[in-house]
Amino acid sequence: MSLFRRKKSGKVFPVKISTMDAELEFSLDYKATGQDLFDLVCRTIGLRETWYCGLQYQDCKGYIAWLKLDKKVMDQPDVPKTTPLHLLFLAKFYPEDVSEELVQEITQHLLFLQVKQSILNMEIYCPPEASVLLASYAVQAKYGDYDESTYQPGMLASEELLPQRVIDQYKMTREMWEERIKDWYADHRGMARDEAEMEYLKIAQDLDMCGVNYFQIFNKKESDLWLGVTNLGLNIYENENKLSPKIQFPWSEIRNISFDDKKFIIKTVDKSSSNFTFYSTKLRLNKLILDLCIGNHDLFMRRRKPDPMEVQQMKAQAKEEKLRRQIERSKLAREKQLREEVEREKVALEQRLVQYQEEVRINKEALLRSEESAELLAEKSMVAEQEAMLLQQKASEAESEVQRIKVAVIKTEEERNAMERKAGETELMVHRMLEEAERRQQEAGRLRSEVKHAREAEKEAKNKLIEFLNISVTEVKTSPTSYTQPNGNWLQSGYSPTGNETFTNMNNTQVVPEISTELAALNLNMEDLTQSAYNLSSGVPGGVYMAQLSHFSVPNLSSNHLGYAHQYDLSSSQSHDLSRHMGGQDLMTGDDMEALSMEIEREKMEYLEKSKHLQDQLQTFKSEIDDLKLDEKVTELDKIHSQQRTEGENKYSTIQKVKRGSTSSRVAFFEEL
Repeated sequence: MSLFRRKKSGKVFPVKISTMDAELEFSLDYKATGQDLFDLVCRTIGLRETWYCGLQYQDCKGYIAWLKLDKKVMDQPDVPKTTPLHLLFLAKFYPEDVSEELVQEITQHLLFLQVKQSILNMEIYCPPEASVLLASYAVQAKYGDYDESTYQPGMLASEELLPQRVIDQYKMTREMWEERIKDWYADHRGMARDEAEMEYLKIAQDLDMCGVNYFQIFNKKESDLWLGVTNLGLNIYENENKLSPKIQFPWSEIRNISFDDKKFIIKTVDKSSSNFTFYSTKLRLNKLILDLCIGNHDLFMRRRKPDPMEVQQMKAQAKEEKLRRQIERSKLAREKQLREEVEREKVALEQRLVQYQEEVRINKEALLRSEESAELLAEKSMVAEQEAMLLQQKASEAESEVQRIKVAVIKTEEERNAMERKAGETELMVHRMLEEAERRQQEAGRLRSEVKHAREAEKEAKNKLIEFLNISVTEVKTSPTSYTQPNGNWLQSGYSPTGNETFTNMNNTQVVPEISTELAALNLNMEDLTQSAYNLSSGVPGGVYMAQLSHFSVPNLSSNHLGYAHQYDLSSSQSHDLSRHMGGQDLMTGDDMEALSMEIEREKMEYLEKSKHLQDQLQTFKSEIDDLKLDEKVTELDKIHSQQRTEGENKYSTIQKVKRGSTSSRVAFFEEL
């Protein structure tokens, strides 16, 4: 026989629990109570703020009910006997201020999902402009920061973000709604998921129907009314108006709640007042109403007492966690900013690298072209050097020729001057000779006349003296020579009336052509010299070629070299800065904590300014879409809400108004509805 007896296992049944974001399955003992199952679910999801939640189901007649925690699950008659047993884990009660009361992030997340689903299912009325704003926070909570590079048009159009009532009321496509949501979604950059969910809940808790459980009732006059069980008290609504309550009875004024069949009796703290009595339509609803009233009343009184030790510890831990998370977020924000800067620098460096590579490619091509040009220029330089040598040789020859021509010119000048002097003398001599010739001509005429007379005399003795006459004729013909011989100056001076003059002209003609020939040769040689000089200036000597080659190729090579050096320095500076930034993230000191506290205060002021700016944005957006509204799709709740806005009323101002006056006067007013 064994010393240790194994505990006998009891019968179990399957249970399926659906939360707002998960499906849980358990095998539960038949003897387990509702509290056992509730605790099991809370431990599984890590929920410690258990007083807000409960297990909901639908009974066999289709009414909503909550699992009783003090009774066994299988002994509760209204629980459906399905396999597995399907229950919903939902928020049963709502906080008065989500930002002050909710401690755990899991509580906030579940409440966010539930309120969001109620708005989309149109169980909670939400005006169009607020629906778009809430949708932007929901997108921020789901997708994180807006990134233009990854965002694709139509990404939000497929999401269920707006109530169908809002979509039907306006002549706007889903793409137009998406554009409106995206504009606000982009403004939430840097907001974490829990922050976006909290902002969503802050706006949602101000909606008139949020946190209200409605039940149909009637008074003694059998007027159809709505009873609203809230976290602040009991509200009474008219049949067609679930937004603005007509009367409110705060929990602080209620002393006792009971029901008898369909009759509900509420006793007030004011004993002078009569009981507040109403009637429900279904008996089953009375148990649910009583359960919700007791739970909300207990939480109402609990909020106004010091927190229990467990709650204080939770809040302290949540505060530390929140502070730690803020520090981490600030670090992450700084790291993200540094990373973005590094990414931007990286992109810039990559662009510069591509640019440098392109420049290197261009420089290489230019270098190849320059090398080809250098080879061509080298060949041209050799040809130019040879031509230069030839030109230099021609130049030296031309220079010697020029010197020779200069000498010849000098001689020619001297001869020309001498000739000019001789010509002047000759002109004077010719002038004298002309005068002498005229005189001689006159004398010759006289002689000819004498000869004529002699001839006439001789004719007479022609026959006699014919031989003598022939000799005389010969003497007469030679008489000028013999006549001029005595005057030997003519011949000695080289003068002749015809021949010497021709001699002079011939000398002049001989001198000028000789000079002209030399000058022509000089002109030709000078032209050759000029042409040679032109070829020298237009050619490319060796020194000039080397200068041009250096100017063409060296800058490209140097810029290429400098490009690689610049790239290397930038890469090294980038790694240095990155290591410095990443290595400088130390833990925050006391001064940092003080700075963080000041930053939190500053964020509060910014939040107030942001809220005012948000209200202005909502009003502007409402005025923009009013022109697209379809009047035939406007509901009664839309009209009531519009009237409230016109009168400047909101949820809290209406509550302050309807709970004025004494309890007895409000009870009497209820009876008269």
